[in-house]
Amino acid sequence: MGPAVLRFGLGLPGVQQIPSRGQPWERDVGGAELIEAARAAERAAFAWVSCSDHVLVPASRAAAMGATWYDAGSTLAFVAGATTRIALLSHVLVLPYRHPLVVAKQYGTLDHLSGGRVILGVGSGHLKPEFAILGADYERRGRVTDEYIHAIAAAWAEEVASFDGHTVAFRDVVVAPRVAQRPRPPIWVGGNSRAAVRRAARHADGWIPWQLTADEFASAAAYARGERATGAPLEMVAPLTVSSDAAPDTVVDEAGRWHRAGATAFHVGLGARSFAEFLERIAWFARDVMPEVA
Repeated sequence: MGPAVLRFGLGLPGVQQIPSRGQPWERDVGGAELIEAARAAERAAFAWVSCSDHVLVPASRAAAMGATWYDAGSTLAFVAGATTRIALLSHVLVLPYRHPLVVAKQYGTLDHLSGGRVILGVGSGHLKPEFAILGADYERRGRVTDEYIHAIAAAWAEEVASFDGHTVAFRDVVVAPRVAQRPRPPIWVGGNSRAAVRRAARHADGWIPWQLTADEFASAAAYARGERATGAPLEMVAPLTVSSDAAPDTVVDEAGRWHRAGATAFHVGLGARSFAEFLERIAWFARDVMPEVA
């Protein structure tokens, strides 16, 4: 058996407009541009496209966070209808904000309609005012997230599902239409904390951190391997930020460092000075970077 093929995913443009990271042209991104970007990523053999999650942004945080955060379920469903193969990643859904059966229904329906393309990326959240406004339990968010992951998995994997936890319980429920992927779509956990890494290793199928160094990634990956009780592999997705003027050999070298640190896949943030350049960089990355990373 040969070595595993490294996969690359892509963040959709404009769906989170953080002032310190976004580009002015992203303010003009709409439905047509999202479809064009998703189709370009699919043609370029990216494995997934993603959209993040904040239900609301407190006005006091808007200057730092940005006010515009697209809804992940709506956005991924929108681009699913215009594509045929590329996977659809929520990166990441704040799990304590929604009842797990609501999540299982929404993303299970999307998996069914898209022919099995959902990757459910989840996190426990961090924005305390958002929790308060939504009536979610900030103090117990870690335990809630752990239990909700298992509750969603049960609803997807079992024809008639039951779950008995401290924060959520149900019995003899059917969530249909049934997911296309068997036994269920993959669940990845986002976050850089030790708790997030442990959650990914113990309760999920992948770990997708954000903004950390390769050395930090290597340390966390080793910890995750130690916490992994099942023999199933854990997808470990490195963040790969690519500036608009990055040369191919530089990006290949950086990806190689992440790979040696334990990465099995990459979530790519492509820099560009315009939407047209963003599309060009998708093709460039597929042509000049992907084949060279080993």
